[in-house]
Amino acid sequence: ARTVPGIDVTVVHSRDADRAAGFAAAICVPGSTADLAGLLATGEVDALYVGSPNGAHEAQVRQALAAGRHVLVEKPAVPTAAAFADLLELARDRGAVLFEGMRAAYDPGVAAVADLLPRLGRVRRVSFGFSQRSSRYDDVLAGRRVNIFDTALAGGALNDLGSYCASVLVHLFGEPDRVLAAGIELDGGADGAGAALVSYPGMVADLSWSKITSAFRPSQVEGELATLELDHVAAPRRLRLRTVAGELEEFDLPQPCDAIGPLGNIAHEVVRFVELVGGADPTPDQARTLAALRLLDGIRAAQAQPGVAV
Repeated sequence: ARTVPGIDVTVVHSRDADRAAGFAAAICVPGSTADLAGLLATGEVDALYVGSPNGAHEAQVRQALAAGRHVLVEKPAVPTAAAFADLLELARDRGAVLFEGMRAAYDPGVAAVADLLPRLGRVRRVSFGFSQRSSRYDDVLAGRRVNIFDTALAGGALNDLGSYCASVLVHLFGEPDRVLAAGIELDGGADGAGAALVSYPGMVADLSWSKITSAFRPSQVEGELATLELDHVAAPRRLRLRTVAGELEEFDLPQPCDAIGPLGNIAHEVVRFVELVGGADPTPDQARTLAALRLLDGIRAAQAQPGVAV
């Protein structure tokens, strides 16, 4: 946020006052509190960033919107599309902006992919994957409770890494018609990895995600005239376009930096949030979030269906 004009981070909230104060000091924010209701009642803040565990999002977002505050909520915004639709109604009623912080949707690399799609001809097949073994998986194997793998907090690989694949797919191609899926359930009920096959008229896409293994292969968009390779579905920095004739073009996208080093791509979603609070229309952003959440709902429903023995 410090790199984005028009927004200042002024207060840190935590249930624990000491943790709030410690984190505020660590990131040089002047205020801290353990009283969210009191903070909202003072009118000292215009907006909240909700970066708590997934399962806490809905109640905290609802509390902020009810107080008329704008909300930037970490992805996935809430566990289901129905819950997000309900919160959108509250946001509209209170005149507030509700915005999901899906960084990939605002990344210039994803925008570059969209610009290159016409050169591929008719797109027939898409393969998006995001697999990264969690540093907390060893805790899970040792029987310890971990938030990111806790079903009570809407943890698991699909909500964490699979949500990037789903959101970028919907962002580029819209909602699919059909979904088939399977997953790996860990002790405790959270999913550790999974895969989905989704279909559109004339196109299929496979999505894969994992927090218990790592993958190093690129994602791809295959058209009838050319194939586009992405080095990372959530933050593309190197794109390779290869035509059916074998001609190769490479596109290297610069990593944004400031005085202390690489910024990653989160600043782009903050820019968009500032625009929305300033009066830009949030409807397209919210529609993409709803569509992606519906796809995640569909994947979970498909995973729950029994497969066909072979």
